[in-house]
Amino acid sequence: MEYGKFKKLSGAVLSGEKADLILKNANIIDVLTGRIRQGSIIIKDGVILGVIEDPGAVLNAETITDLNGAYVSPGFMDAHLHLESTMVSPAELIAEAAAKGTTTFIVDPHEAANVSGADGINYILDQTADSDANVYVMMPSCVPATPLDDNGCIFTAKDMKPYLDNERILGLGEVMDDPAVVYADKNMHDKLALFGEKIIDGHAPFLPDRELDIYSMAGIMTDHEATSFEYALKEAERGIHVHIREGSAAHNCADIVKGIVKSGINTDCFSFCTDDKHIEDILAGGHISANIRIAIKEGIAPMAAYQMATINTARTYGLKHLGAIIPGAQADLVVLSDPESVDVSAVYYKGKKVEKSEKITLKPCPDKLKSTMNLAEVNAESFKLPILGGETHVIGIDRKQITTTDIIKKFDETDNYEPDGSTDILKIAAVERHKFTGKIGVALASGYGLKGGAVASSVSHDSHNIIVIGDSDRDMATAVNALKKSGGGYVIVEAGQVFEVLPLPIMGLMSDAGFENVNEKLQRMKKKAYEMGVDKDIDPFITLSFLALPVIPEIRITPRGLCKLDSKGLYLL
Repeated sequence: MEYGKFKKLSGAVLSGEKADLILKNANIIDVLTGRIRQGSIIIKDGVILGVIEDPGAVLNAETITDLNGAYVSPGFMDAHLHLESTMVSPAELIAEAAAKGTTTFIVDPHEAANVSGADGINYILDQTADSDANVYVMMPSCVPATPLDDNGCIFTAKDMKPYLDNERILGLGEVMDDPAVVYADKNMHDKLALFGEKIIDGHAPFLPDRELDIYSMAGIMTDHEATSFEYALKEAERGIHVHIREGSAAHNCADIVKGIVKSGINTDCFSFCTDDKHIEDILAGGHISANIRIAIKEGIAPMAAYQMATINTARTYGLKHLGAIIPGAQADLVVLSDPESVDVSAVYYKGKKVEKSEKITLKPCPDKLKSTMNLAEVNAESFKLPILGGETHVIGIDRKQITTTDIIKKFDETDNYEPDGSTDILKIAAVERHKFTGKIGVALASGYGLKGGAVASSVSHDSHNIIVIGDSDRDMATAVNALKKSGGGYVIVEAGQVFEVLPLPIMGLMSDAGFENVNEKLQRMKKKAYEMGVDKDIDPFITLSFLALPVIPEIRITPRGLCKLDSKGLYLL
């Protein structure tokens, strides 16, 4: 704490000076000792001065709020997320998630950087600078994610240096190019060295044991990509702090928590994150509050769940002023009528109540970030897919996960494969949209379920080219051209006609039209997608967006064609 502030607050404690706020008759969730304390929380200048446990003590404050036995937790913390994946403006997402109890966000602007480089990072920093929440940023480490990616920018260690003194930059973001780490690529290790005194986040799904050893040895401290307890345990045993993810497409919380409960291991090495979560899912089910709720439902002790949502994250990222209800901590608090159902009744940020009804004033977006659809129009011929006969690779979509399976099928020889409805196999394509290269990779996918049209998105991790899936070359072309016209977004085409477009003009990733408008249109489009046969165990748009992500096993589509990640590494098929 800065000396002048400390002197003022310590003087207030010693003199018994009137506080700004006292929350009395609280059941305090003490995440440090693991017990529930009864008392009154004293707050001044946004800081907790202490807890008075004597029920007969005279309380002196401008405002005294009687909680009548309600529970109070430290503000929840999201250990890893991409604001861009919510589709709405960063300020709107922060406000909505804060109302659900999340007061700290550790953000990786990896998506914005892959489209617009430093301009994209600066946009995220600027848009969240005045939020009523703590928004920290991890410097994107892999721009592009792999040598096979066709993204918008290249971001090197040299480009990162100007950000090192920014107090909101906590460290290096998810290091997803694990081969570059394991095989000692100099450019990657320059980045690791640059942030050697800070936190370094990981992204290491399914690494073999020896490679995981090297990954940890390189100084990578966290990972959010564990989809099973067995893998999470391997990471924890190597000193890698595991962020348990519950997003819109990746639902990992229940499986990992079940393993924790069954094994009885220490939970200090686990935190919660959302990674990629749509605004409508936050509105419907909560944010980090949803992770806590699932964990408790799956049998973890409520206190452990609250520790994973607060103090574990604060300690991992060195945020000493957050994560616990102690003297000197920032007064970020969540009031709960029932801690097991995680029923949030009030949220405080720096000692002030977060009001859900406050209107968000959006900062203007630079014009150059709204001009990122750099591609020519396409036609049905653009999606022609000759098959020579014999065995062909098909992307198998895994339900409720972002992983895929490499399915090998036999097809008759044809100069252009066209889905005929006899199977669930559709065409899928990735269309480069950053530099007018004209690259289009076309392949086959199974498990999506669409019939009679096409779905396309300019949100396609992590290079964010256009990804489109459908059973008609004509409809796929119509969908891509609609996104070119709208400046990016989501689109559904049915029987040759555009059903609806959700424009995401900010880098092709986000909208500034207001979350109510985005949510209303998105719900209508999702309903239509399911009516057209999309499997209800997948999200029509988020699942599609991950089918272009080469760093997640097992098989993906890129503008260069199909690529595969297995024990031999990442390579084009």
